[in-house]
Amino acid sequence: QVQFVESGGGLVQPGGSLRLSCAASGRGARTYTMDFWYRQAPGKQRELVATISSDGSTNYADSVKGRFTISRDNAKNTVYLQMNSLKPEDTAVYYCNKGYGAVPVNSWGQGTQVTVSS
Repeated sequence: QVQFVESGGGLVQPGGSLRLSCAASGRGARTYTMDFWYRQAPGKQRELVATISSDGSTNYADSVKGRFTISRDNAKNTVYLQMNSLKPEDTAVYYCNKGYGAVPVNSWGQGTQVTVSS
């Protein structure tokens, strides 16, 4: 199993920016071909935010397209989520994960809280 440590969350005003980081460690952490960022708002289901594949292809939820950018540093086995033009509806706990296809296959980490409020 892979362990994830998400960081970079915090309280930000609407229109602000944050950069989340996800460090992965453990057996097989470098073997996966897909990285995911998910989020879960209070009282809601966990939802997919963005993905990046081993060839660098990215996909985004419609709600974050044009505002969020997912990237990865293979040398550090770290994945990032740059979030710009944040909105109150972006408030959630953000989680990362890895897999080989359309869904993540590891246990979830603690996540990092993002709160967008004035």
